[in-house]
Amino acid sequence: MYSNPQKRQDTQTQELRKAAGKWLRELREAQGLSQRELAQLVGVEYYTFISQLETGRGRIPPDKYRVWAEALGLPVREFVKHLFQYYDPITFEILFSDEARVPARKKRSVAVSKTR
Repeated sequence: MYSNPQKRQDTQTQELRKAAGKWLRELREAQGLSQRELAQLVGVEYYTFISQLETGRGRIPPDKYRVWAEALGLPVREFVKHLFQYYDPITFEILFSDEARVPARKKRSVAVSKTR
């Protein structure tokens, strides 16, 4: 059985959620949307859910990532990747920590094969 390793009471988790909320608010405002308008776009019954997210007291359900990305004007992949930094920093680090080093690694392997 899966259990979410992030506990809401944990100080680091709270800070990450607040940072995610701030980022979501900035995206919403950049699109010129009110909380009510965003709630309608993403299919949320109560706009107060948007307020809760923006203050770090909740998470966007994964099955809603696409609709949120579209509403906030971002490619879904970029949206989820950025959100993952806040919602699951351990997995984010595992998946993306080597991205900057990959080109250097490829160059090194080409250089090694040329010397053989």
